[in-house]
Amino acid sequence: MGRSTRSSKSSSPAAAAARGASKTSKGWLKEHFDDQYVQRSWQDGYRSRASYKLLELDAKDALLRPGMAVIDLGAAPGGWSQIAAEKVGPEGVVIASDILEMDALAGVDFIHGDFTEEAVLEAILAALDGRPVDLVMSDMAPNMSGMAAIDQPQAMYLVELALDLAQQTLRPGGRFVAKVFQGEGFDDYLKALRSSFGKVVTRKPDASRARSREVYLLAERFRG
Repeated sequence: MGRSTRSSKSSSPAAAAARGASKTSKGWLKEHFDDQYVQRSWQDGYRSRASYKLLELDAKDALLRPGMAVIDLGAAPGGWSQIAAEKVGPEGVVIASDILEMDALAGVDFIHGDFTEEAVLEAILAALDGRPVDLVMSDMAPNMSGMAAIDQPQAMYLVELALDLAQQTLRPGGRFVAKVFQGEGFDDYLKALRSSFGKVVTRKPDASRARSREVYLLAERFRG
C-alpha cells in the first residue's frame, strides 16, 4: 500500500476512519484504534487483531503444525488464515471460506460463499483434493445488534453450522476450535462437542476483550 504525502497523524487508519464517523461511533472508534492489539496488527502486518487470539491458542495448545490441512470458516479479512498459512508452510493446505470477499493471501485457497450451500461445500472439498482435514477453525460471529435475545441465537446457529461442517470433513483424531458466546445454548453446544470429541477445553485468550462474552472451545480427538 502506498504512503500518503500527508503527516502520519492525518493518514493513519484511525484518522481516516474518524473523519467519516458519526458522533455516536467515535467513542467505539477511539477504543478500537487505541487497542494494543489493533496497533500491533498494523506493526506486525497482520490483517486483524484476531490474529493474536489464534497465536495465543496455538502457543498454548499447538494447534498448527507444518503440513497440516486446515479449514478456516468466516475467514475474512484473513487474520486467522494468515497465521495458519505461516504455520503449516508450503506442504500444508489452508482453505478459507466466507460470505464476505477476502483479498488474496499467499498459501490460502479462498472459497467465496455460504459453506452451508452444496456448491460451496463441494468447492471446499475440491480444494482439499482428498486430503484429510486436521483442523477446522471458526472465528465467526453475527453482526451484533446489542440485543442478547437476537444476538445469542444467531451466534449459536453459526457455531452449530461450523460444527456440522467439521463433522463432515475432519479426520478421526482431528481438532475443532470455535468462538462461542456464553449464554443461552452454550451448555447444550458443549454437550454436543463432548459427544463428538474425546476432549473439550475452554480458552479465553488475552487478546479477547475482557468484557466480551466470547470464549474459544477447543475440541480434540474427533471420534469420526
